[in-house]
Amino acid sequence: MGMLMWKMRMAGQRIKERLEDEQGIGVVEVILILVVLIGLVIIFKSQLTSLVNTIFEKITSESAGI
Repeated sequence: MGMLMWKMRMAGQRIKERLEDEQGIGVVEVILILVVLIGLVIIFKSQLTSLVNTIFEKITSESAGI
């Protein structure tokens, strides 16, 4: 029974160390930023597509005059 208690205490200690570790915060921030960006792309997909098409059409028409 003593070994089980020791393992549980060590597991709890490792979990506490992981929660206090600040290196993982950067990964969480990057994931949240990506989720927000993907959400914005999904929401504004048609507007973004028309904007990109307009830009490429303008580039094509102006490059033909060069």
